[in-house]
Amino acid sequence: MKKVYGSAKEALDGLLFDGMFIAAGGFGLCGIPELLLEAIKEAGTKDLTFASNNAGVDDFGIGILLQTKQVKKMISSYVGENAEFMRQYLSGELELEFNPQGTLAERMRSAGCGIPGFYTKTGVGTVIAEGKEHKDFNGETYILETGLFADVSIVKAWKADATGNLVFRKTARNFNPPAAMCGKVCVAEVEEIVPTGSLDPDMIHLPGIYVHRLIQGEHEKRIEQRTVRAA
Repeated sequence: MKKVYGSAKEALDGLLFDGMFIAAGGFGLCGIPELLLEAIKEAGTKDLTFASNNAGVDDFGIGILLQTKQVKKMISSYVGENAEFMRQYLSGELELEFNPQGTLAERMRSAGCGIPGFYTKTGVGTVIAEGKEHKDFNGETYILETGLFADVSIVKAWKADATGNLVFRKTARNFNPPAAMCGKVCVAEVEEIVPTGSLDPDMIHLPGIYVHRLIQGEHEKRIEQRTVRAA
């Protein structure tokens, strides 16, 4: 089965359609599938729902799709660095479903494991719990959260082999593995593709069974907030 493709456009061929649900990896500006997001922008696919920890910034990450009005809804935890996101949300142009970070990660992971829902204490007694089923276990109240089953997952990893085994670097490992798991099809972009068999099995963070398509490319190393100490 061919997994390695020549470009982001080629890797997404036949997968995109208006109104689809996409799970995207990344944490802040770390581990963002920037090449695939740019290809989605150029494809013009619209009315998209994204599940992602954050929405990038105005000119990077999912922010580039907000600029072109291709995103209809965001399922996110942290959206504080994107002025266009704020403008669209406050004006009613963009739907937003807030999720605590751990809940969002588990909703992705659960879907990847075929689990349709789970109970958690996070959010009980807050607006997060409104309209959700409540149930008591051992005297404690929990709310039911559902798994996120996406049409496509797009993720960014450090290394891969041709079978799709992925290795992530540091913070990029936070949301990329669960995001990769929850899509019907997972497309990954990586910095380097190494010969099959050269990765230490104990160092593989996501097995290739979850990855269907793969590209290699150059990536921008952005710093979200540069903080320096006065001399």
